[in-house]
Amino acid sequence: MMRAVVLAAALALPSLASALEVVPVAEDVWAIVGEKEQRSPENLGNNATFGLVVSAAGAVLIDPGGSWKGAEALHAAVRSVTDAPVKYVINTGGQDHRWLGNSYWQAEGATVIASNAAIEDQRARGSMQMTGLRQLIGAGLDGTEPAEADVSFDAEYDLELGGLSFEIRHVGPAHTPGDAFVWLPARDTVFTGDIVYVERILGVGDQSSIAGWPLAFEAVEATGAAHVVPGHGAPTTLAQARAHTYDYLMNLRGQIGALIEEGGDIIAAPNVDQSAFATLEQFDALAGRNAQTAFQQMEWE
Repeated sequence: MMRAVVLAAALALPSLASALEVVPVAEDVWAIVGEKEQRSPENLGNNATFGLVVSAAGAVLIDPGGSWKGAEALHAAVRSVTDAPVKYVINTGGQDHRWLGNSYWQAEGATVIASNAAIEDQRARGSMQMTGLRQLIGAGLDGTEPAEADVSFDAEYDLELGGLSFEIRHVGPAHTPGDAFVWLPARDTVFTGDIVYVERILGVGDQSSIAGWPLAFEAVEATGAAHVVPGHGAPTTLAQARAHTYDYLMNLRGQIGALIEEGGDIIAAPNVDQSAFATLEQFDALAGRNAQTAFQQMEWE
């Protein structure tokens, strides 16, 4: 089964699962790669990358999908490589595709794990996320009921399953306040959630921390992982993760910091030089907004 599997019409939920690609990463480890575009009726809110690990005692899914139907589509992806039941689902943050599929997996008997900061963020933004998703995916949201994790933690949680150790770490805010990563030493693999974006530009939103995000990345990088399953984009290396995420953040901080020192205002922020990253997908849509949000946060640092 160690091959890329593009989910086809023969699978359950064919029209829903077609936007997902299952990519082998290491022994018994896969990335389930969704679209890098906006949420849509076709992707059911699964416009992100998810992780799957199969152990002798069952499977662990990193992030549940962006809706009940999105979770069903993820389940079809899981079944394309294993019949093992999903025993645990880890929420890596508070973004919709990191938790709104929880109730589906809980109904399947899985235990959901999340940081306390992620749960607080989910509570704060859940209603807004549901409203936004209704507009973006329409009937694809049907059946979705926000559900919190069964197990929560502050900074560290270690999960043992089938001889594998999953080190779940929340070191501080990044894309969302409760972002966490999952380090799997036995497979030299780290699942980063929204701490790492590759191939497409990251999004600095009101819920993000332009100060904390680089620190969270440094904690991911400290694992020395050979394999990186990012929150958006294909499986990658730490070198590419640094180039597309950390270097972007540090350039943005540098450019906005210089603008503030020069007495510039937020109106000028979108004009700072981010051209070194113009080849990343979604650059035109997000670069200017990222700069304005960074300015709003950094002027008070």
